Amino acid sequence: MTTVFDSQTFGRKINELLLLQELNRAPLHGYQVVLEIEERSRGYFQFSHGTLYPILHRLEKEGRVSGRWSDPEKGRPRKEYAVTEAGRTYLAELLGEWREMTRRLSSLLDGEGGTDTVRTGAA
Repeated sequence: MTTVFDSQTFGRKINELLLLQELNRAPLHGYQVVLEIEERSRGYFQFSHGTLYPILHRLEKEGRVSGRWSDPEKGRPRKEYAVTEAGRTYLAELLGEWREMTRRLSSLLDGEGGTDTVRTGAA
């Protein structure tokens, strides 16, 4: 688990976390992953094709997901992605980082180690 929060990688990691968590539930083709995330989050989390597929391709290259083309005789061929063992290990790391970050952020925002009120006006 990371001991320092790296805000530069936050967006990338949250996207990976969402995709891997959904693929950990069941293998899915790319667009189906997005639909599931959007449905389960009631539209709060959304992905564009320009974001989704580069992430899936990178995760596949890194060995964290595996991709397999569907049988073309069953309709239009689609690549179905599944989480690998390395992907499950990485998902557990991401979940740990997420929990640590949210715990520390809540602590700061709730007043432990910071102020719990919003200041208004001049300092």
